[in-house]
Amino acid sequence: MAATTQEPLIVARGVSHFYGRGALRKQILHAIDLSIEPGEIVIMTGPSGSGKTTLLTLIGALRSAQEGSLRVLGHELRDAGEERLIAVRRQIGYIFQSHNLMRSLNAQENVELGLEIQPLSPAERRERARAALEAVGLGDRRHHFPDEMSGGQKQRVAIARALAPRPRLILADEPTASLDKQSGRDVVDLMNDLARRQRCAVLLVTHDNRILDIADRIVHLEDGFLQSFAAAVSTEAQRMLDALIHTTRENDIAERVQGLADEAFATFLAQVTQEFEQLLRVMELSGSDAFESMLEQVLEAFTLRIGRMLRADRATLFVVDREHGFLWSKVADKAGLIKLSLGQGIAGRVAQTGEPMNIADAYLEPLFNRRIDDETGYRTRTMLCMPVKNATGEVFAVMQLLNKADGALFDDADATHFAHVAERMGVILQAWARMARRTVMDPPEEAA
Repeated sequence: MAATTQEPLIVARGVSHFYGRGALRKQILHAIDLSIEPGEIVIMTGPSGSGKTTLLTLIGALRSAQEGSLRVLGHELRDAGEERLIAVRRQIGYIFQSHNLMRSLNAQENVELGLEIQPLSPAERRERARAALEAVGLGDRRHHFPDEMSGGQKQRVAIARALAPRPRLILADEPTASLDKQSGRDVVDLMNDLARRQRCAVLLVTHDNRILDIADRIVHLEDGFLQSFAAAVSTEAQRMLDALIHTTRENDIAERVQGLADEAFATFLAQVTQEFEQLLRVMELSGSDAFESMLEQVLEAFTLRIGRMLRADRATLFVVDREHGFLWSKVADKAGLIKLSLGQGIAGRVAQTGEPMNIADAYLEPLFNRRIDDETGYRTRTMLCMPVKNATGEVFAVMQLLNKADGALFDDADATHFAHVAERMGVILQAWARMARRTVMDPPEEAA
């Protein structure tokens, strides 16, 4: 986030809030302290009933603050009257889970409706709405009605409506809860991009762990108390880490996955991946010795299992270190550390080009280096070398499979099967790649 000398757009100091009166009076928020700068994206997490929506409505000037000080966009909202609340609302964009689109209005008209409280002429409202829909990729669906759009498209209309007034602050309440994984990612990426370009702040309430990566900062609200996200999850994260270490004791996970059928292996893989995803998204645990040991055991077990699934005699997974110009692996049938120069050899070429290589006869391939075969007596015949890519399409790892059983050739079905498994393993693979880059810093002694 860029440094700024501007006043924070949100400054809460000792904000408390109550519902009810007399004996039924219940405290919902307890002395909330929170500050959000221009251009900052802050995610607020917490269980249902913790007070998240109440805090959002206070910040959104939908009601007056009762105790403490709450300054939003330069206005004090404690005991604020309706005129001041309206003045603040005009500078805020609201995005909700339910879209709140008018079914009788098309996309253009729904966005224009969000501009009604702005001092704009009808022509200016039409142009603002058109530009906002173009920005969210719905310029060609301006005249479609909500019932003619998918959930992701309706949420894009809601984002366009929120951004058309060019707000200084965006408040979003569970904007991805009703969307599938890809639609949810598209929506938050769009919100992130447009918010950065317009330099407005974003406060986003969510239970969706898939989108935590867009945040500059994460805070956690529970039972009306606000605290840092890391503090809130540290105990739970340690419990999860202990459970994973217990699961991955030496030989335990390897024995479990080798005996599983493909469908059961995929289910087990999804469960472990979910645990990794939760750990990695809530705190930086990958510097822990216990985590690194456990991660290597998981990768070794899964690499061997994938090799057997595709009927390969040997399987090796390499991490790509572009900064130092090489690939390396510690997960290679317990063969120890292997280093390859980036761009040289078959794995190096795959890492550089991002294109798989399926080789029917390794000794006829000019890129193949026979040195390891000569030293070990192993005879490499067929090879399948596959890139592993992150969400942006960059190759961060390479899987190399040697000698399919019975002398058969690897085929497109093998490549498709591996890609499916690699997608499920994405979180684990990227965690290992980050750990690997920190662990080995010396360049390779010899290209292979």
